Amino acid sequence: MVEIKTPEQIAKMRAAGLVVAAIHQATREAAVPGATTKDLDDVARKVLAEHGAKSNFLGYGGFPATICTSVNQVVVHGIPDEVTVLKDGDIISIDAGAIIEGWHGDAAYTAFVGSGHAPELVELSRVTQESMWAGIAAMKLGNRLVDISKAIETYIRRQPRPAGGKYGIIEDYGGHGIGSQMHMDPHVLNYVERRRGRGPKLVPGMCLAIEPMVSLGTARTEVLEDDWTVETTDGSWSSHWEHSIALTAQGPLVLTAPDGGKAKLAEYGITAAPDPLA
Repeated sequence: MVEIKTPEQIAKMRAAGLVVAAIHQATREAAVPGATTKDLDDVARKVLAEHGAKSNFLGYGGFPATICTSVNQVVVHGIPDEVTVLKDGDIISIDAGAIIEGWHGDAAYTAFVGSGHAPELVELSRVTQESMWAGIAAMKLGNRLVDISKAIETYIRRQPRPAGGKYGIIEDYGGHGIGSQMHMDPHVLNYVERRRGRGPKLVPGMCLAIEPMVSLGTARTEVLEDDWTVETTDGSWSSHWEHSIALTAQGPLVLTAPDGGKAKLAEYGITAAPDPLA
Protein backbone atom coordinates (compact mmCIF):
# COMPACT_ATOMS: atom_id res chain seq x y z
CA MET A 1 0.00 0.00 0.00
CA VAL A 2 1.25 3.48 -0.89
CA GLU A 3 0.58 6.02 1.85
CA ILE A 4 -1.23 9.14 0.60
CA LYS A 5 -0.68 12.29 2.66
CA THR A 6 -3.01 15.16 3.41
CA PRO A 7 -1.83 18.76 2.91
CA GLU A 8 -1.42 19.07 6.68
CA GLN A 9 0.81 16.01 6.79
CA ILE A 10 2.87 17.29 3.87
CA ALA A 11 3.41 20.53 5.82
CA LYS A 12 4.88 18.51 8.70
CA MET A 13 7.10 16.63 6.27
CA ARG A 14 8.25 19.98 4.91
CA ALA A 15 9.25 20.98 8.45
CA ALA A 16 11.28 17.77 8.76
CA GLY A 17 12.77 18.35 5.31
CA LEU A 18 14.02 21.80 6.28
CA VAL A 19 15.81 20.28 9.28
CA VAL A 20 17.52 17.85 6.88
CA ALA A 21 18.53 20.81 4.70
CA ALA A 22 20.05 22.47 7.77
CA ILE A 23 22.02 19.29 8.54
CA HIS A 24 23.32 19.31 4.97
CA GLN A 25 24.48 22.89 5.21
CA ALA A 26 26.22 22.35 8.57
CA THR A 27 27.93 19.08 7.60
CA ARG A 28 29.04 20.48 4.24
CA GLU A 29 30.85 23.28 6.08
CA ALA A 30 32.39 20.75 8.50
CA ALA A 31 33.58 18.27 5.82
CA VAL A 32 37.16 19.56 5.67
CA PRO A 33 40.54 17.83 5.64
CA GLY A 34 41.38 16.58 9.13
CA ALA A 35 37.78 16.15 10.28
CA THR A 36 36.61 12.68 11.21
CA THR A 37 33.30 11.26 10.10
CA LYS A 38 32.36 11.17 13.81
CA ASP A 39 32.85 14.95 13.86
CA LEU A 40 30.22 15.24 11.12
CA ASP A 41 27.84 13.01 13.06
CA ASP A 42 28.26 15.28 16.09
CA VAL A 43 27.38 18.29 13.92
CA ALA A 44 24.20 16.56 12.73
CA ARG A 45 23.18 15.68 16.29
CA LYS A 46 23.56 19.33 17.28
CA VAL A 47 21.37 20.54 14.41
CA LEU A 48 18.65 18.04 15.29
CA ALA A 49 18.69 19.16 18.91
CA GLU A 50 18.52 22.84 17.92
CA HIS A 51 15.38 22.17 15.88
CA GLY A 52 13.68 19.86 18.37
CA ALA A 53 13.81 17.03 15.84
CA LYS A 54 14.63 13.34 16.20
CA SER A 55 16.97 11.23 14.11
CA ASN A 56 15.33 8.61 11.92
CA PHE A 57 18.70 6.93 11.28
CA LEU A 58 19.91 6.36 14.84
CA GLY A 59 18.76 2.91 15.95
CA TYR A 60 17.07 2.13 12.62
CA GLY A 61 17.65 -1.61 12.23
CA GLY A 62 20.43 -1.19 14.76
CA PHE A 63 22.27 1.58 12.87
CA PRO A 64 24.58 3.22 15.46
CA ALA A 65 24.80 6.81 14.19
CA THR A 66 22.79 9.90 13.24
CA ILE A 67 23.92 10.15 9.61
CA CYS A 68 25.56 7.95 7.00
CA THR A 69 29.04 9.04 5.90
CA SER A 70 30.18 7.23 2.75
CA VAL A 71 33.72 8.08 1.62
CA ASN A 72 35.13 7.45 -1.87
CA GLN A 73 34.37 3.83 -2.84
CA VAL A 74 31.67 3.51 -0.15
CA VAL A 75 28.32 3.83 -1.90
CA VAL A 76 25.93 4.14 1.03
CA HIS A 77 25.40 3.38 4.75
CA GLY A 78 28.92 4.26 5.87
CA ILE A 79 29.07 4.43 9.69
CA PRO A 80 30.66 7.57 11.20
CA ASP A 81 33.65 6.85 13.45
CA GLU A 82 36.70 8.48 15.00
CA VAL A 83 39.11 6.56 12.79
CA THR A 84 38.04 7.75 9.33
CA VAL A 85 39.81 11.09 8.82
CA LEU A 86 38.87 13.09 5.73
CA LYS A 87 41.76 13.90 3.41
CA ASP A 88 42.24 16.50 0.73
CA GLY A 89 40.85 15.05 -2.50
CA ASP A 90 38.29 12.74 -0.88
CA ILE A 91 34.63 12.76 -1.77
CA ILE A 92 31.97 11.97 0.80
CA SER A 93 28.27 11.27 0.43
CA ILE A 94 26.30 12.31 3.51
CA ASP A 95 22.81 10.88 4.00
CA ALA A 96 20.71 12.50 6.71
CA GLY A 97 17.18 12.38 8.03
CA ALA A 98 14.90 13.93 10.62
CA ILE A 99 11.51 13.37 12.26
CA ILE A 100 9.10 16.18 13.20
CA GLU A 101 5.84 15.20 14.93
CA GLY A 102 6.13 11.67 13.57
CA TRP A 103 6.78 12.70 9.95
CA HIS A 104 10.05 12.01 8.13
CA GLY A 105 12.53 13.80 5.90
CA ASP A 106 15.47 12.13 4.14
CA ALA A 107 18.10 13.47 1.72
CA ALA A 108 21.72 12.94 0.67
CA TYR A 109 24.46 14.85 -1.17
CA THR A 110 28.05 14.37 -2.28
CA ALA A 111 30.69 16.83 -1.05
CA PHE A 112 34.27 17.44 -2.15
CA VAL A 113 36.84 17.52 0.64
CA GLY A 114 39.53 20.12 0.10
CA SER A 115 40.51 20.88 -3.47
CA GLY A 116 42.19 19.54 -6.58
CA HIS A 117 39.63 16.91 -7.47
CA ALA A 118 39.93 15.20 -10.83
CA PRO A 119 37.44 16.39 -13.46
CA GLU A 120 36.07 12.85 -13.60
CA LEU A 121 35.01 13.05 -9.94
CA VAL A 122 33.43 16.45 -10.40
CA GLU A 123 31.50 15.13 -13.38
CA LEU A 124 30.46 11.99 -11.49
CA SER A 125 28.78 14.07 -8.80
CA ARG A 126 27.21 16.40 -11.36
CA VAL A 127 25.77 13.52 -13.38
CA THR A 128 24.36 11.85 -10.26
CA GLN A 129 22.82 15.08 -8.99
CA GLU A 130 21.32 16.00 -12.36
CA SER A 131 19.90 12.51 -12.84
CA MET A 132 18.12 12.96 -9.51
CA TRP A 133 16.57 16.20 -10.78
CA ALA A 134 15.57 14.49 -14.02
CA GLY A 135 13.75 11.92 -11.90
CA ILE A 136 12.12 14.63 -9.79
CA ALA A 137 10.95 16.42 -12.95
CA ALA A 138 9.27 13.18 -14.05
CA MET A 139 7.25 13.07 -10.82
CA LYS A 140 4.17 14.50 -12.54
CA LEU A 141 0.49 13.87 -12.07
CA GLY A 142 -0.59 11.12 -14.45
CA ASN A 143 2.88 9.66 -14.87
CA ARG A 144 3.76 6.29 -13.39
CA LEU A 145 6.60 5.19 -11.13
CA VAL A 146 8.58 3.77 -14.04
CA ASP A 147 8.72 7.24 -15.63
CA ILE A 148 10.92 8.38 -12.75
CA SER A 149 13.23 5.39 -13.16
CA LYS A 150 13.40 5.90 -16.91
CA ALA A 151 14.26 9.59 -16.55
CA ILE A 152 17.11 8.84 -14.15
CA GLU A 153 18.58 6.03 -16.24
CA THR A 154 18.20 7.91 -19.53
CA TYR A 155 20.02 10.95 -18.19
CA ILE A 156 22.94 8.90 -16.86
CA ARG A 157 23.28 6.76 -20.00
CA ARG A 158 23.48 9.86 -22.18
CA GLN A 159 26.43 11.33 -20.26
CA PRO A 160 29.91 10.44 -21.56
CA ARG A 161 32.52 9.71 -18.92
CA PRO A 162 35.58 12.01 -19.26
CA ALA A 163 37.90 8.99 -19.06
CA GLY A 164 35.76 6.82 -21.32
CA GLY A 165 33.53 3.87 -20.49
CA LYS A 166 30.14 3.93 -18.82
CA TYR A 167 28.89 4.95 -15.42
CA GLY A 168 27.71 2.19 -13.11
CA ILE A 169 24.11 2.65 -11.94
CA ILE A 170 23.92 0.91 -8.57
CA GLU A 171 21.16 -1.69 -8.78
CA ASP A 172 20.95 -3.07 -5.23
CA TYR A 173 19.74 0.19 -3.66
CA GLY A 174 17.28 2.87 -4.69
CA GLY A 175 14.64 5.33 -3.61
CA HIS A 176 11.49 4.72 -1.62
CA GLY A 177 8.25 6.03 -0.33
CA ILE A 178 8.48 8.22 2.77
CA GLY A 179 6.04 9.69 5.27
CA SER A 180 5.02 8.27 8.64
CA GLN A 181 8.04 5.98 8.24
CA MET A 182 11.41 6.58 6.60
CA HIS A 183 11.23 3.63 4.20
CA MET A 184 7.85 2.75 2.71
CA ASP A 185 6.36 1.46 -0.52
CA PRO A 186 6.99 1.91 -3.35
CA HIS A 187 10.63 1.05 -4.07
CA VAL A 188 12.03 3.50 -6.64
CA LEU A 189 14.53 1.95 -9.04
CA ASN A 190 17.17 4.11 -10.71
CA TYR A 191 16.86 2.08 -13.89
CA VAL A 192 14.04 0.39 -15.78
CA GLU A 193 13.35 -3.21 -14.86
CA ARG A 194 10.67 -4.29 -17.29
CA ARG A 195 9.61 -7.29 -15.23
CA ARG A 196 8.33 -4.90 -12.57
CA GLY A 197 5.90 -3.28 -14.96
CA ARG A 198 5.05 0.43 -14.93
CA GLY A 199 4.27 0.70 -11.24
CA PRO A 200 1.57 2.82 -9.59
CA LYS A 201 0.20 6.02 -11.07
CA LEU A 202 1.56 9.19 -9.48
CA VAL A 203 -1.24 10.98 -7.63
CA PRO A 204 -1.56 13.93 -5.22
CA GLY A 205 -0.38 13.09 -1.72
CA MET A 206 2.30 10.63 -2.85
CA CYS A 207 5.72 11.31 -1.31
CA LEU A 208 8.92 9.73 -2.57
CA ALA A 209 12.63 9.84 -1.80
CA ILE A 210 14.43 9.82 -5.14
CA GLU A 211 18.08 8.83 -4.77
CA PRO A 212 20.39 7.73 -7.57
CA MET A 213 23.76 6.19 -6.71
CA VAL A 214 26.34 6.10 -9.49
CA SER A 215 29.92 4.80 -9.68
CA LEU A 216 32.87 5.32 -12.00
CA GLY A 217 32.94 1.58 -12.62
CA THR A 218 30.76 -1.34 -11.66
CA ALA A 219 27.10 -1.40 -10.70
CA ARG A 220 27.83 -4.24 -8.27
CA THR A 221 28.21 -3.76 -4.52
CA GLU A 222 29.12 -5.72 -1.41
CA VAL A 223 28.26 -5.25 2.26
CA LEU A 224 31.21 -5.22 4.66
CA GLU A 225 31.51 -7.17 7.90
CA ASP A 226 29.81 -4.42 9.93
CA ASP A 227 26.58 -5.39 8.08
CA TRP A 228 26.02 -1.79 6.98
CA THR A 229 28.81 -0.30 4.89
CA VAL A 230 28.23 -0.84 1.16
CA GLU A 231 31.18 -0.58 -1.25
CA THR A 232 31.60 -1.08 -4.98
CA THR A 233 33.10 -4.49 -5.71
CA ASP A 234 35.83 -3.01 -7.92
CA GLY A 235 36.75 -0.15 -5.57
CA SER A 236 35.51 2.53 -7.96
CA TRP A 237 34.41 5.79 -6.32
CA SER A 238 30.73 6.66 -6.23
CA SER A 239 28.28 9.52 -5.69
CA HIS A 240 24.88 9.59 -3.97
CA TRP A 241 22.24 12.33 -4.20
CA GLU A 242 18.72 12.29 -2.74
CA HIS A 243 15.73 14.52 -2.08
CA SER A 244 12.30 13.82 -0.59
CA ILE A 245 9.45 15.10 -2.77
CA ALA A 246 5.71 15.52 -2.23
CA LEU A 247 3.43 15.46 -5.25
CA THR A 248 0.49 17.84 -4.77
CA ALA A 249 -2.41 18.97 -6.92
CA GLN A 250 -0.29 22.07 -7.71
CA GLY A 251 2.78 20.02 -8.70
CA PRO A 252 5.90 18.73 -6.94
CA LEU A 253 7.35 20.20 -3.76
CA VAL A 254 10.93 19.22 -2.95
CA LEU A 255 10.58 18.87 0.79
CA THR A 256 14.31 18.77 1.58
CA ALA A 257 15.41 21.66 -0.67
CA PRO A 258 15.55 25.09 1.02
CA ASP A 259 13.63 26.69 -1.87
CA GLY A 260 11.25 23.77 -2.33
CA GLY A 261 12.93 22.94 -5.64
CA LYS A 262 11.82 26.14 -7.40
CA ALA A 263 15.08 26.98 -9.15
CA LYS A 264 15.92 23.53 -10.50
CA LEU A 265 12.37 22.62 -11.47
CA ALA A 266 12.13 25.89 -13.41
CA GLU A 267 14.95 24.60 -15.64
CA TYR A 268 12.52 21.83 -16.68
CA GLY A 269 9.65 24.26 -17.20
CA ILE A 270 7.95 23.04 -14.02
CA THR A 271 6.51 25.30 -11.34
CA ALA A 272 7.10 23.99 -7.84
CA ALA A 273 4.08 23.66 -5.60
CA PRO A 274 3.57 26.42 -3.02
CA ASP A 275 5.55 25.98 0.19
CA PRO A 276 3.04 25.35 3.01
CA LEU A 277 5.46 26.89 5.53
CA ALA A 278 6.26 30.03 3.55
